[in-house]
Amino acid sequence: MNWEDLRHFLALAQSGTFLGAARQLGVEHATVSRRVTALESSLGRKLVDRRGRRVVLTADGEQVARQAALVAEQAAAVEQVGRNSPTAMRGHVRISAPPALSSALLAKPIVSVRRDHPGIAITLVGETRLASLNQREADLAIRLSRPERGDFSIVKLGEVEFRLYATASYLDITPPGEWTFIGYDESMSASPQQTRLVEYAASRPITVRSSVLEVQAAAARLDGGVVMLPDFVVSETDSLQKIDPDAVLTREVWLIVHSEIKNVPSIRAVSDALRQVFVDRRAR
Repeated sequence: MNWEDLRHFLALAQSGTFLGAARQLGVEHATVSRRVTALESSLGRKLVDRRGRRVVLTADGEQVARQAALVAEQAAAVEQVGRNSPTAMRGHVRISAPPALSSALLAKPIVSVRRDHPGIAITLVGETRLASLNQREADLAIRLSRPERGDFSIVKLGEVEFRLYATASYLDITPPGEWTFIGYDESMSASPQQTRLVEYAASRPITVRSSVLEVQAAAARLDGGVVMLPDFVVSETDSLQKIDPDAVLTREVWLIVHSEIKNVPSIRAVSDALRQVFVDRRAR
Protein backbone atom coordinates (compact mmCIF):
# COMPACT_ATOMS: atom_id res chain seq x y z
CA MET A 1 0.00 0.00 0.00
CA ASN A 2 1.27 3.43 -0.97
CA TRP A 3 1.38 6.00 1.88
CA GLU A 4 0.68 8.83 -0.56
CA ASP A 5 -2.55 7.10 -1.60
CA LEU A 6 -3.57 6.87 2.04
CA ARG A 7 -2.66 10.52 2.69
CA HIS A 8 -4.80 11.70 -0.21
CA PHE A 9 -7.71 9.54 0.95
CA LEU A 10 -7.46 10.99 4.45
CA ALA A 11 -7.65 14.53 3.08
CA LEU A 12 -10.75 13.54 1.11
CA ALA A 13 -12.33 11.99 4.20
CA GLN A 14 -11.67 15.15 6.20
CA SER A 15 -12.85 17.66 3.60
CA GLY A 16 -15.75 15.73 2.09
CA THR A 17 -14.99 16.83 -1.49
CA PHE A 18 -12.27 16.17 -4.02
CA LEU A 19 -11.81 19.90 -4.52
CA GLY A 20 -11.46 20.49 -0.77
CA ALA A 21 -8.90 17.71 -0.47
CA ALA A 22 -6.99 19.10 -3.44
CA ARG A 23 -6.85 22.54 -1.86
CA GLN A 24 -5.70 21.08 1.44
CA LEU A 25 -2.87 19.15 -0.23
CA GLY A 26 -2.00 21.70 -2.92
CA VAL A 27 -2.64 19.32 -5.81
CA GLU A 28 -5.17 18.94 -8.65
CA HIS A 29 -8.47 17.30 -7.75
CA ALA A 30 -7.82 14.68 -10.44
CA THR A 31 -4.72 13.62 -8.48
CA VAL A 32 -6.83 13.04 -5.38
CA SER A 33 -9.30 10.96 -7.37
CA ARG A 34 -6.51 8.89 -8.91
CA ARG A 35 -4.86 8.27 -5.54
CA VAL A 36 -8.13 7.21 -3.89
CA THR A 37 -8.91 4.86 -6.75
CA ALA A 38 -5.44 3.33 -6.39
CA LEU A 39 -5.99 2.83 -2.65
CA GLU A 40 -9.35 1.16 -3.27
CA SER A 41 -7.69 -1.12 -5.79
CA SER A 42 -4.83 -2.07 -3.46
CA LEU A 43 -7.23 -2.84 -0.59
CA GLY A 44 -9.86 -4.50 -2.75
CA ARG A 45 -12.54 -2.42 -1.02
CA LYS A 46 -14.84 0.41 -2.05
CA LEU A 47 -14.06 3.32 0.27
CA VAL A 48 -16.19 6.18 -1.05
CA ASP A 49 -19.51 6.69 -2.76
CA ARG A 50 -19.23 9.54 -5.23
CA ARG A 51 -22.39 11.66 -5.10
CA GLY A 52 -21.87 14.71 -7.27
CA ARG A 53 -19.37 17.11 -5.74
CA ARG A 54 -19.50 15.49 -2.31
CA VAL A 55 -18.43 12.01 -1.33
CA VAL A 56 -19.76 9.70 1.36
CA LEU A 57 -17.50 7.17 3.05
CA THR A 58 -18.55 3.55 3.02
CA ALA A 59 -18.28 1.51 6.22
CA ASP A 60 -14.85 0.32 5.06
CA GLY A 61 -13.94 3.91 4.18
CA GLU A 62 -14.80 5.13 7.67
CA GLN A 63 -12.65 2.40 9.22
CA VAL A 64 -9.70 3.18 6.95
CA ALA A 65 -10.08 6.93 7.63
CA ARG A 66 -9.86 6.35 11.40
CA GLN A 67 -6.72 4.27 11.04
CA ALA A 68 -5.21 6.69 8.51
CA ALA A 69 -5.64 9.56 10.97
CA LEU A 70 -3.60 7.63 13.53
CA VAL A 71 -0.91 6.90 10.95
CA ALA A 72 -0.77 10.58 9.95
CA GLU A 73 -0.35 11.65 13.56
CA GLN A 74 2.52 9.21 14.09
CA ALA A 75 4.15 10.26 10.82
CA ALA A 76 4.02 13.87 11.96
CA ALA A 77 5.69 12.88 15.23
CA VAL A 78 8.49 11.09 13.36
CA GLU A 79 8.95 14.07 11.06
CA GLN A 80 9.26 16.30 14.09
CA VAL A 81 12.37 14.43 15.27
CA GLY A 82 14.35 16.14 12.52
CA ARG A 83 13.24 19.59 13.71
CA ASN A 84 14.13 19.21 17.37
CA SER A 85 17.63 20.61 17.23
CA PRO A 86 18.03 22.86 20.29
CA THR A 87 19.72 25.61 18.29
CA ALA A 88 19.04 25.31 14.55
CA MET A 89 16.93 28.10 13.07
CA ARG A 90 15.83 26.16 10.02
CA GLY A 91 12.88 24.30 8.63
CA HIS A 92 9.44 24.90 7.17
CA VAL A 93 6.75 26.47 9.37
CA ARG A 94 3.11 26.35 8.26
CA ILE A 95 0.64 28.89 9.72
CA SER A 96 -3.14 28.60 9.52
CA ALA A 97 -5.07 31.84 10.12
CA PRO A 98 -8.29 33.59 9.06
CA PRO A 99 -7.83 35.06 5.56
CA ALA A 100 -8.60 38.70 6.39
CA LEU A 101 -6.37 38.68 9.47
CA SER A 102 -3.61 37.03 7.44
CA SER A 103 -3.60 39.69 4.74
CA ALA A 104 -3.90 42.61 7.16
CA LEU A 105 -1.57 41.65 9.99
CA LEU A 106 0.70 38.71 9.23
CA ALA A 107 2.79 39.76 6.22
CA LYS A 108 5.06 41.99 8.34
CA PRO A 109 6.04 39.38 10.97
CA ILE A 110 6.60 36.75 8.28
CA VAL A 111 8.97 39.02 6.38
CA SER A 112 10.68 39.93 9.66
CA VAL A 113 11.31 36.28 10.53
CA ARG A 114 12.64 35.56 7.04
CA ARG A 115 14.97 38.55 7.26
CA ASP A 116 16.37 37.49 10.62
CA HIS A 117 16.41 33.73 9.96
CA PRO A 118 16.96 32.89 6.26
CA GLY A 119 16.89 29.16 7.05
CA ILE A 120 13.21 29.29 7.94
CA ALA A 121 10.62 28.92 5.18
CA ILE A 122 7.03 29.92 5.95
CA THR A 123 3.71 28.98 4.39
CA LEU A 124 0.66 31.01 5.41
CA VAL A 125 -2.70 29.37 4.72
CA GLY A 126 -5.74 31.62 5.01
CA GLU A 127 -8.61 29.47 6.24
CA THR A 128 -11.45 29.74 8.73
CA ARG A 129 -11.43 26.13 9.88
CA LEU A 130 -9.09 24.94 12.63
CA ALA A 131 -6.41 22.99 10.79
CA SER A 132 -5.33 19.77 12.44
CA LEU A 133 -2.07 20.43 14.27
CA ASN A 134 -1.88 16.73 15.20
CA GLN A 135 -1.77 15.69 11.56
CA ARG A 136 0.73 18.37 10.46
CA GLU A 137 -1.78 20.36 8.43
CA ALA A 138 -0.30 23.35 10.27
CA ASP A 139 2.35 24.03 12.90
CA LEU A 140 0.73 27.20 14.23
CA ALA A 141 -2.88 28.33 14.11
CA ILE A 142 -4.41 31.72 14.85
CA ARG A 143 -8.09 31.63 15.68
CA LEU A 144 -10.84 33.83 17.11
CA SER A 145 -12.01 31.07 19.44
CA ARG A 146 -10.10 29.01 21.98
CA PRO A 147 -9.90 25.24 21.35
CA GLU A 148 -11.69 23.27 24.03
CA ARG A 149 -9.51 20.17 23.85
CA GLY A 150 -6.19 18.93 22.51
CA ASP A 151 -2.58 18.79 23.65
CA PHE A 152 -1.87 22.38 22.71
CA SER A 153 0.05 25.34 24.00
CA ILE A 154 -2.44 28.20 23.77
CA VAL A 155 -1.62 31.88 24.15
CA LYS A 156 -4.03 34.79 24.00
CA LEU A 157 -2.56 37.28 21.52
CA GLY A 158 -5.06 40.06 22.08
CA GLU A 159 -8.50 41.19 21.03
CA VAL A 160 -10.16 42.59 17.93
CA GLU A 161 -13.28 44.72 17.85
CA PHE A 162 -16.00 44.28 15.25
CA ARG A 163 -18.06 47.39 14.51
CA LEU A 164 -20.73 48.46 12.09
CA TYR A 165 -19.52 50.63 9.20
CA ALA A 166 -20.93 52.41 6.17
CA THR A 167 -19.90 55.31 3.97
CA ALA A 168 -21.00 58.83 4.87
CA SER A 169 -22.72 59.14 1.50
CA TYR A 170 -24.76 55.98 2.10
CA LEU A 171 -25.83 57.18 5.54
CA ASP A 172 -26.73 60.62 4.19
CA ILE A 173 -29.15 59.34 1.56
CA THR A 174 -30.53 56.25 3.34
CA PRO A 175 -32.78 56.50 6.41
CA PRO A 176 -31.94 53.92 9.12
CA GLY A 177 -35.21 52.10 8.53
CA GLU A 178 -34.19 51.49 4.91
CA TRP A 179 -30.63 50.33 5.55
CA THR A 180 -29.57 47.11 3.88
CA PHE A 181 -26.76 44.99 5.21
CA ILE A 182 -23.68 43.15 3.99
CA GLY A 183 -22.72 39.90 5.72
CA TYR A 184 -21.37 36.37 5.46
CA ASP A 185 -22.86 33.53 3.47
CA GLU A 186 -24.09 30.31 5.09
CA SER A 187 -20.52 29.05 5.68
CA MET A 188 -20.10 31.62 8.46
CA SER A 189 -23.70 32.00 9.58
CA ALA A 190 -22.93 30.79 13.10
CA SER A 191 -20.03 33.20 13.73
CA PRO A 192 -20.55 35.71 16.55
CA GLN A 193 -20.07 38.69 14.23
CA GLN A 194 -22.69 37.42 11.78
CA THR A 195 -25.09 36.69 14.65
CA ARG A 196 -24.64 40.24 15.94
CA LEU A 197 -25.20 41.68 12.46
CA VAL A 198 -28.42 39.71 12.03
CA GLU A 199 -29.64 40.86 15.45
CA TYR A 200 -28.91 44.49 14.62
CA ALA A 201 -30.49 44.29 11.18
CA ALA A 202 -33.69 42.89 12.69
CA SER A 203 -36.30 43.00 9.90
CA ARG A 204 -34.01 44.87 7.50
CA PRO A 205 -32.54 42.67 4.74
CA ILE A 206 -29.01 41.35 4.23
CA THR A 207 -28.72 41.90 0.50
CA VAL A 208 -25.03 41.18 -0.13
CA ARG A 209 -23.33 38.07 1.24
CA SER A 210 -19.79 36.79 0.84
CA SER A 211 -17.47 34.40 2.65
CA VAL A 212 -14.63 36.83 1.87
CA LEU A 213 -14.40 39.72 4.34
CA GLU A 214 -12.48 41.91 1.88
CA VAL A 215 -15.37 41.60 -0.57
CA GLN A 216 -17.80 42.72 2.13
CA ALA A 217 -15.63 45.75 2.89
CA ALA A 218 -15.30 46.60 -0.80
CA ALA A 219 -19.07 46.45 -1.24
CA ALA A 220 -19.60 48.77 1.71
CA ARG A 221 -17.06 51.28 0.32
CA LEU A 222 -19.15 51.38 -2.86
CA ASP A 223 -22.22 52.51 -0.86
CA GLY A 224 -23.52 48.93 -0.84
CA GLY A 225 -24.88 49.00 2.69
CA VAL A 226 -23.94 48.52 6.33
CA VAL A 227 -21.26 45.98 7.19
CA MET A 228 -19.68 44.58 10.37
CA LEU A 229 -15.88 44.56 10.13
CA PRO A 230 -12.94 43.92 12.47
CA ASP A 231 -10.89 46.96 13.39
CA PHE A 232 -7.79 45.76 11.52
CA VAL A 233 -9.62 45.98 8.18
CA VAL A 234 -10.54 49.68 8.46
CA SER A 235 -7.79 52.33 8.36
CA GLU A 236 -7.93 55.89 9.66
CA THR A 237 -8.17 57.21 6.09
CA ASP A 238 -10.89 54.76 5.08
CA SER A 239 -14.10 56.06 3.53
CA LEU A 240 -16.05 53.91 5.97
CA GLN A 241 -17.23 55.44 9.25
CA LYS A 242 -18.39 53.81 12.45
CA ILE A 243 -22.07 53.40 13.25
CA ASP A 244 -23.61 52.99 16.71
CA PRO A 245 -20.86 52.75 19.36
CA ASP A 246 -23.06 50.39 21.40
CA ALA A 247 -22.96 47.71 18.72
CA VAL A 248 -19.33 46.70 19.32
CA LEU A 249 -18.39 43.01 19.42
CA THR A 250 -15.04 42.06 20.97
CA ARG A 251 -13.40 38.75 20.09
CA GLU A 252 -10.24 37.24 21.50
CA VAL A 253 -7.39 36.14 19.25
CA TRP A 254 -5.55 32.92 20.16
CA LEU A 255 -2.23 31.45 19.05
CA ILE A 256 -2.28 27.65 19.08
CA VAL A 257 0.68 25.30 18.71
CA HIS A 258 1.04 21.62 19.49
CA SER A 259 2.79 21.19 22.85
CA GLU A 260 5.41 18.85 21.41
CA ILE A 261 6.84 21.49 19.06
CA LYS A 262 6.34 24.75 20.96
CA ASN A 263 10.05 24.94 21.87
CA VAL A 264 11.42 24.08 18.43
CA PRO A 265 13.58 27.13 17.55
CA SER A 266 11.91 27.84 14.21
CA ILE A 267 8.42 27.54 15.75
CA ARG A 268 9.40 29.75 18.66
CA ALA A 269 10.83 32.41 16.36
CA VAL A 270 7.63 32.58 14.32
CA SER A 271 5.45 32.50 17.47
CA ASP A 272 7.37 35.40 18.99
CA ALA A 273 6.99 37.46 15.81
CA LEU A 274 3.21 36.84 15.75
CA ARG A 275 2.90 37.85 19.40
CA GLN A 276 4.79 41.08 18.71
CA VAL A 277 2.17 42.12 16.16
CA PHE A 278 -0.45 42.31 18.87
CA VAL A 279 1.92 43.91 21.38
CA ASP A 280 2.49 46.68 18.85
CA ARG A 281 -1.28 47.04 18.28
CA ARG A 282 -1.92 47.51 22.00
CA ALA A 283 0.84 50.12 22.20
CA ARG A 284 -0.80 52.38 19.60
